[in-house]
Amino acid sequence: MNNDFISINSENSSEVFFSNLENINRKISSGELAKAKAILNDDLIPSEIAHLLASMPPKQRQILWELIEPSKMAEVLSLLTEDVRVDIIAVLNPHELTKLISEFDFDDTVDLLQELPERIIETILLSMDSRDRQRVKTVLSYHEDSAGGLMNTDIVTVRPDITIDVVLRYFRRYKKLPNMTDTLWVVNRRDLFIGALSLTRILVEDPNTTVREIMETGIEPLFPNSPADAVANHFERLDLVSAPVIDEGGKLLGRVTIDDVVDLIRSRSDHSLMRGVGLDEDNDMFAPVTRSIRRRSLWLGINLLTAFIASGVIGLFETTIKQIVYLAILMPIVASMGGIAGTQVLTLVIRGMALGRIGRSNFKLLVAREFIIGVTNAFLWALAIAFCSYFWFQDIRLGYIIGLAVVINVTIATVTATVLPIYLKRINIDPALAGGVIVTTITDVVGFFSFLGIASCFYA
Repeated sequence: MNNDFISINSENSSEVFFSNLENINRKISSGELAKAKAILNDDLIPSEIAHLLASMPPKQRQILWELIEPSKMAEVLSLLTEDVRVDIIAVLNPHELTKLISEFDFDDTVDLLQELPERIIETILLSMDSRDRQRVKTVLSYHEDSAGGLMNTDIVTVRPDITIDVVLRYFRRYKKLPNMTDTLWVVNRRDLFIGALSLTRILVEDPNTTVREIMETGIEPLFPNSPADAVANHFERLDLVSAPVIDEGGKLLGRVTIDDVVDLIRSRSDHSLMRGVGLDEDNDMFAPVTRSIRRRSLWLGINLLTAFIASGVIGLFETTIKQIVYLAILMPIVASMGGIAGTQVLTLVIRGMALGRIGRSNFKLLVAREFIIGVTNAFLWALAIAFCSYFWFQDIRLGYIIGLAVVINVTIATVTATVLPIYLKRINIDPALAGGVIVTTITDVVGFFSFLGIASCFYA
């Protein structure tokens, strides 16, 4: 019943969104900009406006942006994907952009600056006060896919020797606590990290209790150069809302919060899906046609090259195929079985790497395990395919040929797909981008070569 309710709500939400999209497009097309503006600002929240902008072609997108109330612009801009945001920023002058960024949360400011050209970054940094400028420069000095790049320096720290009563009075000096504040970080006079104090403990403890008495020690901090995947695994393993980031000397630099980790996980998911077909996760669905053609052409060219390689292998056995036409009918089966087996293992290994579950200690075990699974599956399905081929064409030799070829191709595909992502990662090539096309090429070439090569021996 709950699932039905969720499904109904989801469908209704989608219908409302597309209804608003059509309504606003209609108003813009008919020149009723005032009515479009009223719908946009009165009926929609910033996240919905951002979604709406991403669902429109660039021309309507610019018109829509100008209709957004200034008070909502900063939040909407912070919620846009990189490609869509680039379109919006292109029409803003540095003064307008600086004003909008001044309203961002600290981590959103850093995220945006990481996407901008150097000259614009410098202009925006000069508009900040010296303290904020230094904080932003510190985070920008780290790679964006690291704990330092994800870090937020908006933190609340306390000393271990003060009482809860003093902490509460200290709170009242703040107009607003930093977003996602669930923990106070305990540091000594040199700002070295000591422990953490949960806000829930503060609410229930005696006001005369000192921070030292109730703080948590043994907290596992992050280091600024920790990879983003390790950060996500850290949060998952320890079920965290926030985590401290310290330097090698133990000084507290900032914190990473769960909202940034959720964004990271979603980005990684989109990355794996899109990079598998040669696209970027931030691709704008309504980007100019020339830009989309340019991005997709490279991948199509690579796949054409691999297709020619596979066709070249088939061409080596042209005489055999002419003699035994049945071979042409059965060839796709061999390549397909190897391709599916390889893709399954490749997906499993890439996911395992992303979750930090594959390393030197268990790599050999993984290869052995996948080899056993691959060989077992290969023999089982080779028998089934050989049996079907024999009854289809009434030729026992075809059964032997295709069965043996399937065993060879599925086994090689399994081992290749297990080892390949690790090797690609070592040479700094994204396995999600290159893994699929390499495995597909190998399974096609090995499948055709083994099947037609064995056939040539049998029918020589």
